[in-house]
Amino acid sequence: MKFKHSFNVFVDNFTITYKVLLYRLVILLLSLCLYTAVIFPFMNRISDTTQVVALSDALASFGSAFANLDFTAMQGAWAAIREAFTQLIEMLGAMVGSVVLTVFIVLVVYLVQKFLLGLGNYTAGAMINDKMAMRANSPFIGTLIKNLGKACLYNAIYVPLSTLYDIIIFVATGAVIYGLMLADAPLLLLIFLFSTVIVFLFVIKMTFTSDWLPALIYGKMTNRGAIAYSFNYTTREKNFLSVLSNYVVLVLVIFAMNVAAVLLTLGAGLFITLPASYVILICFEFVNYCDNNEIKYFMDKNTVVKPDREPVMTREKFFRGEDGDK
Repeated sequence: MKFKHSFNVFVDNFTITYKVLLYRLVILLLSLCLYTAVIFPFMNRISDTTQVVALSDALASFGSAFANLDFTAMQGAWAAIREAFTQLIEMLGAMVGSVVLTVFIVLVVYLVQKFLLGLGNYTAGAMINDKMAMRANSPFIGTLIKNLGKACLYNAIYVPLSTLYDIIIFVATGAVIYGLMLADAPLLLLIFLFSTVIVFLFVIKMTFTSDWLPALIYGKMTNRGAIAYSFNYTTREKNFLSVLSNYVVLVLVIFAMNVAAVLLTLGAGLFITLPASYVILICFEFVNYCDNNEIKYFMDKNTVVKPDREPVMTREKFFRGEDGDK
């Protein structure tokens, strides 16, 4: 039911997708300019080396074989990629200073980019919450400005933790895959293992942080309280396996949707599917929070989802200005 309700709430809030798209395009264009200014000089230094040329040719051969589904040619190209990549690592080891400085600056730009994109996600969450609770069509810019302080504090905590987690899982998974690659493991097995492990680890992260944003926006908790609530899966109201399984389905559907957009629309569909991916995940977070806490909400204009047992509004809650569903 949570998956179905999340999809209905997403459809009801679909116009937010276009606002998120515009916001993300502006941030990504600015970030691209910074990435180019940092990476382009470094790439100019190594672009004509034999190691980079060999790796580029091997990747081109692999891409051509993959497009033609020629698995024999893919195996040959994969062997060439492994050899060229090993030689490239050896070359980069001789210029550690430049590599470390470039990686550090790129990481700083990435953190700033992710922080700014996180402000957009917080704003989208606040807009979805307003629509689910009051049928209010809040403006994007107005909501961003109104919640700027809270959004900055949330992302100042979430972005470094999330980035550290992402780096750890990518490095650890990449090291394992590289070890298997040196051991001549089958190519299709490597692709399967990498994609499966990455999806599972990202699902774990989303499961534990699922209630953080709704607890801040709807629950009006502090970040400390929201974190404690989100990571506490020992309470009866919160079913870890249920949330985990829903995220697995959501991530696989989103992955298939974006791959289809690339293959069927030559990438043009990504302008809709990528921002829509973030919006539907945020919709699930709020639906999951409301369902777990027995909070009634609007699924669309004519449908209100009510808990099996609605809390009674007491005189104390009324005079304190609290909702009966809190």
